[in-house]
Amino acid sequence: MKGGFPVPEILIVIGVILFAVFLIFRSIIRIVAEYERLVVLSLGRYKGTRGPGVVFVIPIFERAIKVDLRERFLDIPAQTAITKDNAPIAIDFLVYYRVVDPMLSILKVQDVINASLNIATTTLRAVIGDISLDDVLAKREQINDTLRVKLDEVTERWGLKITNVEIREIEPPKEVQTAMNRQMTAERERRAMVTSASGQREAAIMVAEGEKQSAILRAEGEQESAILRAEGERQSQKLSAEGFAAGLSAIYNEAHKIDDKTMILQYLTALRDMGMSPSTKFIVPMELTGLMQQITSTVRTAIETSGDNVRPGGPNGA
Repeated sequence: MKGGFPVPEILIVIGVILFAVFLIFRSIIRIVAEYERLVVLSLGRYKGTRGPGVVFVIPIFERAIKVDLRERFLDIPAQTAITKDNAPIAIDFLVYYRVVDPMLSILKVQDVINASLNIATTTLRAVIGDISLDDVLAKREQINDTLRVKLDEVTERWGLKITNVEIREIEPPKEVQTAMNRQMTAERERRAMVTSASGQREAAIMVAEGEKQSAILRAEGEQESAILRAEGERQSQKLSAEGFAAGLSAIYNEAHKIDDKTMILQYLTALRDMGMSPSTKFIVPMELTGLMQQITSTVRTAIETSGDNVRPGGPNGA
């Protein structure tokens, strides 16, 4: 086109203008997320902390520095530290932190991340230097708490809050590891011996307890058996005595019915039986006189009784 700019050149100029306007608007209008803040410096001086949402920044005159408020962590690589008893150990750990004051994290330290990393390593060496090797290996939680408190005291002036410190690995020297392995082996053997001895002791106690119970049961059984035998003998003796007494009572009752004649007859029968024995013997009755009197009286009574039975008019009296 004569007397004006060609069409392509006009489009390029319009495009450049639009792009410049876009850059200007982009530098003026900022979208700040909920977890972010903008630290604004106006001509080098602190103007304020802005966000979240839409934030307007004047180009050239103001500079905005974005700060992340989310909790983050520092991965501290393995550091060699000397314990209180001069044992070198390698420790690596994690430091969790978050920014609580964006202004301090920008204005009070040049690089808050590197500064926190360096202070964490020096604090670790200071803390480990006050603890013996055995305590370092056994009191990991206590070391974590001590590191967190000391780091928080230092980083507080930078607007940081140390939320947690976690030791990931502690690597003692090789000779210490060898000694620890030997100690662990000896401890396991000791525990095995203690467990075996305890088992044997409990087994012996159980065996002795069983023998004791068995002896008690045997003694109780023998006692009960003796009691039963004694009770049986007592009952037997009682029954035998009762039977003997009943026999004596029956003999006594029958003896009242026997007269003198029967007694003399029984006495003579007994003497006859004794005299019939083939052995030579002399029998002297202790009551010979009384015996003869009883025999005479008995014979006389028998004669009188037979005389009374002979009546007149019988065969002899005719």
